[in-house]
Formats: sequence, structure tokens, C-alpha cells
Amino acid sequence: MKSAIIVVDEKSTFGNRWKKNTKNNNTMIPVLYLLLAALCIASPIAQATATSAKSKNDVCSGHRVTVPFSSRTLLPLNHRHGPCSPFPSSERRVPSMSDGIWRGSSAVAKRPTVPTTLETLEYVATVGLGTPAVNQNLYVDTGSDVSWVQCRRCPVPAACHPQKDPLFDPAKSSTYSTIPCGSAACRSLDDYGCSGRLCQYAVAYGDGSNTTGTYSADKLTLSPSGYAVDGFRFGCSHTAQGFGDDLADGLIGLGGGKPSIVSQMAEKAFSYCLPPSASYSGFLSLGAPPRWSGFAVTPMYLVDTHYLVFLQGIVVAGRRLRVPTSAFAAGAVMDSGTLVTQLPPAAYRALRAAFRKEMRSYPLAPPPSDIFDTCYSVLNESSTGGDVMIKVPSVALVFDRGATVELDRSGIIQDGCLAFTSNDDDASVGIIGNVQQRTFEVLYDIGGGAVGFRPGAC
Repeated sequence: MKSAIIVVDEKSTFGNRWKKNTKNNNTMIPVLYLLLAALCIASPIAQATATSAKSKNDVCSGHRVTVPFSSRTLLPLNHRHGPCSPFPSSERRVPSMSDGIWRGSSAVAKRPTVPTTLETLEYVATVGLGTPAVNQNLYVDTGSDVSWVQCRRCPVPAACHPQKDPLFDPAKSSTYSTIPCGSAACRSLDDYGCSGRLCQYAVAYGDGSNTTGTYSADKLTLSPSGYAVDGFRFGCSHTAQGFGDDLADGLIGLGGGKPSIVSQMAEKAFSYCLPPSASYSGFLSLGAPPRWSGFAVTPMYLVDTHYLVFLQGIVVAGRRLRVPTSAFAAGAVMDSGTLVTQLPPAAYRALRAAFRKEMRSYPLAPPPSDIFDTCYSVLNESSTGGDVMIKVPSVALVFDRGATVELDRSGIIQDGCLAFTSNDDDASVGIIGNVQQRTFEVLYDIGGGAVGFRPGAC
């Protein structure tokens, strides 16, 4: 998620011209307290199979369910590591929790200002940019507004990071244009400046990485359908520092601010489905589905660029935990770029106790890091050496207005550990991480102020 930090090179010819928009930081967020209907979970214990990484994770199995790619804006979505990755095979590997737990600091500020680090962005979509269209493999991020790609001329590695594809060359696109300095589009950026008459953008991330360059417009082709967005505004990066050996060409910003791709399209909605593992593919869809059938729907509030929802409770093995609704009053940010869900301490303690009780037949194992405290060697796929039938208690998240989301097994256990963690205090804003979102079509209806969850979508 984007941190609004301005990056200024004092030696640049336009460094002193940078301006920063003043945002209204007094956004009022109603905290809703509604009576919930009695919950009935059909299957308290989910039977699951843990399979060894060797047998399953070295082959891309595509989509587990039929996905209608005839949709004009539906894109395949793949993990950056693993066999479905668009990156060279030498860069593919099975991801683990050590790839990054969350973005930035371990505690979320009381306002949702969780900074992005590209180290934790995991899912990649391929789009076409320019005329003729040139493929760009881009991270997707619900916490960033500004989309960007690395452009010529951007020396590697002095100014830009190595990437899989050739740098985008604006001179070879007949539909490329630059955004004028002082224009409404330029002023919509959190951080902008001028180089002559050209609008310049700057984005800095929580880990110190940053990108700057010329704010531009060009034709965006949403492969494989061929549907195009004319005049798509993006950053043409001429400096991208701190990204190491990352091979992605840039980023698609799916945040709620004016520069995001969502705000630039007529339909103010999008959805995605994150696959259960790196051996499968998911999808990204821009626009709303024709109907909402099958979705569990909860209110969503746009705070700056972030999508805020409210939990009301948690159900483990069919039993509602004794956690007061007030424990969730700070809300939680929906985030595709944070790995695991961060809960208020009172809620996490109750979840941990209930989960351990249901798993009492299995001994606890030493955690792989100090982030986790509830791990089981029998659940760790890398240590089983074959198929092992185990019982994992079901976990459901109950959102405002009774929207109940029963998690897929891949959203409960990761690397042998309970895939949740705790905030520092109950007043901090929580996060609904991407592990818990796996296999659901997660629909963001910005215009209608709602988030929906449809299970078994990928």
C-alpha cells in the first residue's frame, strides 16, 4: 500500500518545484453495530490433504474451475514465483512465509497508512501498453494508486532494476503522450512536480524503494481479450531504486484514489481471485459482474486510497468466538499486498486458543519465525514427504451485516502455521491479507460502497 512520501533529488533541475496535494485527513467513518443472525456452519471440520511440494508445485495446473475469459476485461493472475509465473524458470520457486509477512512496520497506524514494499507484492498480470501493444508484466496492488512501468532510457542497474521484458519505449508507440504540468491529471497525484512543461510523478514505498519519472498516457490493452483503454495514465519511470533483482516491469494501482486504473475506467468496480497456491492461476477483472449472486456482501468505506471493512466476529469449527464486536471497531484494510491477516490482540488470542484446542491431537512445532506462534510439523508441506490426511478446523470471518466468509484451507494454514497474526493493540487498524482471500472472487464495488466474497472462484 502506498505511503505518500515525496522523493526529491536536490540536485535535479526541478527538485525545488515539487508540490504536494493537501488531503482531507478528517474522513468520517461510520462504525456499524448491527445484530447478527445465528450462524450455522455446515462443516465444522474440513478434511484436507497436505501434499508434498515436490509432487505438485513444479507444474502449472492452470485454473481449478472454468473462468470465462471471454469477458472483455478478464486477465489471468499468477503468483510471481512458481510454475505459473511469467518470469524465467530460473527465477521460479515455491513461495513461503519468509518471502515477507506484511508491508512496512509490524504495527499498523491508527489510520490505514500501511506502506507498500514490492517485496510483498506477489501477483502478476500481463497487459499490453502502447500501439502496437507491448506486453508488460505488472504487479497488482489494491493499496497503490499510481500505475507505472520502467521506460527507456533508464540504465540498468544504475537507475532501474533488471526486468524480464525490454524497457517500454515511448518513441515506438504512436499513441503515447505526456501529461502537461499543471493539468488536472497532474494535480490528482499525491506527489508531483514539473520538468519544463512535463508533469513528473514520484512514489516512495515503505521499504525505502521509490520510482520517479514522467506522468504519461497511452493505450492499455487488457489481454487476452484485446479490450483497450485509450489515454490510460501511468508513470513512465526513469528511476526505480531499491527493488533489487525484481523482474516485474512495474505495477498496476488498484487503489481508490483518482490516479488508479479503477478511477480511470467508466465502471467503478473490479474483482480478483487469488489461487490457492502458486501452482494454479487466478484472475483479475475490471468492472462489475452482471449479477451479485453467490457473493457474501459487506459495506466498504474508502479512506484515502484504502478499502476499509469491519469484522464483527470469528467462527472456529462452527463455534462463534467470545470476542466483543467492539474489539473490531478500528476496522481492517482489504489488501492484496499483505500476506496474512492482522487481527486485534483480543481476537487473535481467542482464535489461537480455539484453533489449538481443535488441533490438540497434533504437537506444536517450533515456529519458522517470531511472527508466528501456532505451528505444526505435520501440516508443513515441505516436511511431509508425501500425502498425509489431516483434519484442519474450519475458520470463518464474519463481517458487518452478517457477511460470513468460510476460508479455504489454503487461507488457514501456510507453511505449517496458523496464517494469522496480531496487531500491537486493539486500536490499530487491522488488515485482511491475501492468504485469507485465496480462492474467493473478491469484488470491490467502489460506487456502491461494498466488498463481496464469492467462494470457489479459482
